[in-house]
Amino acid sequence: MRYGPGQAQKVEGHQPSAGGEMYLRGLNRWQAEDQCEDMADLYVESSATAPGQEYRSRERFLRRLTEDVRRPGFDMMVAEATVAAEAPALVGCIFGYPVGRDGSWWQGLDGEFPQEIEQLTASGHVFAITEIVVHPHEQHRGLAGRLQERLLAEHQASLGVTRVDQTDDAGQAAFRLWGWQDIGQIRDSLGSAVQRVLMLPLGERSAAVPDGLAHNADNEPPREADAQDPGMRR
Repeated sequence: MRYGPGQAQKVEGHQPSAGGEMYLRGLNRWQAEDQCEDMADLYVESSATAPGQEYRSRERFLRRLTEDVRRPGFDMMVAEATVAAEAPALVGCIFGYPVGRDGSWWQGLDGEFPQEIEQLTASGHVFAITEIVVHPHEQHRGLAGRLQERLLAEHQASLGVTRVDQTDDAGQAAFRLWGWQDIGQIRDSLGSAVQRVLMLPLGERSAAVPDGLAHNADNEPPREADAQDPGMRR
C-alpha cells in the first residue's frame, strides 16, 4: 500500500513518551520544499558538526535536498512523533530517487560492473537513497531501518544503493550492520573525491537496525557520545 502525501501510517513499537505515537508519511516534492527548513534543523541537530560549522553544514544539506527534489521520481518519507495534544514533531526523514536505466549513476565505478546489477538498473528496479536523518534519541532506535525499508518497498525496488564517503568509517560500519554490501568505489569526474558504493538487496537486511545520526555523501564524523556504537548512523 502506498502511503502518499497527506497519508500517514502508525509505526508500531515506537512511543516517543507516555501517550505519544509515531507516524510515517510520504511527501511530494512541493511538500518537501515547504518543510526543507525544518529538515535542515533536524539535520544539524542529528549530525556531528564541529563548533562554528553548523551554518555551513545546514546549507550543504539544503543544497543536496534542492538538487534531489528536481530529479525524476524524487520521493521522500518523514517520521513524525505526537505527544499528547502537541503538534506532530519531525524526528526523521529519508529521500532518494530511482536510478536511471541508462546506468549513469554508476559512472566512475572502479572494477567490473556486475551483470545482475546492470540488468536491474536497465529494468528500472534500483533506487538510490541519498539521505537518511533520524533524531539521535534512544527512543528512535530502529526508525532509520523502517524508513529505508518502507521507501524501497513502495518503489518496488529490487536493489537499494547509496554512496558513502571513503573516510566515513562509522557510516560504512552502520550500513554493514543493516545488511548493506560494499561493491566498490566511485571517483568523481576529476578523479579526486572517492565514495564507497553500497547496495542492499531486498530481503537481506539485518534484523538489528540501530540508527541515530544523519548520513549523506559528505558525512561528518559521529558525535563523541555516539561513537561507541558504530550503528548510530544513517
